[in-house]
Amino acid sequence: MTNGTPGSPPPAPAYAELRAQLDVLTTEAFRPELAGIDRLPTLDIARAMNTEDAAVPAAVAAELPRIAAAVDAIAARMARGGRLVYAGAGTAGRLGVLDASECPPTFNTDPADVVGLIAGGPTALVTAVEGAEDSAELAAADLTELGLTPEDTVVGISASGRTPYAVGAVEFARARGALTVGLSCNAGSALATAAEHGIEVVTGPELLTGSTRLKAGTAQKLVLNMLSTITMIRLGKTYGNLMVDVRASNEKLRARSRRIVALATGAPDEEIEAALTATGGEVKHAILVILGGVDAKTAADLLTTSNGHLRPALSKTH
Repeated sequence: MTNGTPGSPPPAPAYAELRAQLDVLTTEAFRPELAGIDRLPTLDIARAMNTEDAAVPAAVAAELPRIAAAVDAIAARMARGGRLVYAGAGTAGRLGVLDASECPPTFNTDPADVVGLIAGGPTALVTAVEGAEDSAELAAADLTELGLTPEDTVVGISASGRTPYAVGAVEFARARGALTVGLSCNAGSALATAAEHGIEVVTGPELLTGSTRLKAGTAQKLVLNMLSTITMIRLGKTYGNLMVDVRASNEKLRARSRRIVALATGAPDEEIEAALTATGGEVKHAILVILGGVDAKTAADLLTTSNGHLRPALSKTH
């Protein structure tokens, strides 16, 4: 019996097995009451979608204790120099890459500190790469190329919770001592079982059957926002709710930098400009110069000995 030529459809039994798996997933469930949605006025369809989306935050809320536990574990690893790595396929992979790519400008992290891996590589961000999500071996290869260490964290992302690439990434990482988190939208998922920290945001059947870019995708985005943002708060990347590690890489962010210093210190514009000039544009350092009454070098030294946390550094100036 042959498996067929490369690229040919799998034999019927393989389809039957996969269909059986999909039949039991909440995210794949068919909703008969929406079978006539294509006949509705546009406004009614929009209302239906909006109603569906409104249920997502409650589903996320049910997982907050597990999200918080994962954040504390991630922050502890990153404080020791570990990296945060997202791994997923399709929409889930794109959301991971999106969250990772926004950390450097928001928190002034090194691009290597938070990494998004998508099955099929960068091409898969804009074009479907057939078969990539079905390969656990591809996930292992991607993490090997990344030089995964036990100090790193791997977050597998999959709406179904069964995607081989995401499950394979978590299994590979856990076997090598890395921290693992599994984010899915179905209860009792293989992904959550494989991970040390399982987060299952059960958003229910989609408006369009199986289209997990909808509620499931929204839920995943909300959770990823929490994982990265709260981790960065724990790492001292903020002062209160101010992004004091923002990287001023364009005119808008340069203006935001000055506004952040003003909000934190209440200092006049002249003093803010002088502090930012002295500290090379580093917002956190400039705030410490103003509030602590120290020079730029002392501010830098205090932040170094405080592991980048502004409040402890400030306490050493009084």
